[in-house]
Amino acid sequence: MEVTVELAVDGLSRITVIGEMTIYNAMALKDQLLPALEQCETVEMNLVGVSEIDSAGLQLLLLLKTEAAARNKTLSITSHSPAVLDILDLCDLEGFFGDNVLVYPQK
Repeated sequence: MEVTVELAVDGLSRITVIGEMTIYNAMALKDQLLPALEQCETVEMNLVGVSEIDSAGLQLLLLLKTEAAARNKTLSITSHSPAVLDILDLCDLEGFFGDNVLVYPQK
């Protein structure tokens, strides 16, 4: 798991997550991702590098989205990996996040 947080001076944070978002690293991810909400008004998450996500990873995304809303901040997912798209589709949560989704062709 690799997390990169870029803070910009214009109130925008860009977060990139690469690797797994699973129960095995959800707590470590939470500790890295929640502080980004404190520092900026808008957070963009790039999840195109997420290779695996389970219900703990999904719960973390839900937590981040609800915490951002509670703080009157914006959190959006700018790029989705196939694994992220699969779990959002499975749980019918695409609308909850409200982000534009790039659909990958089936292999």
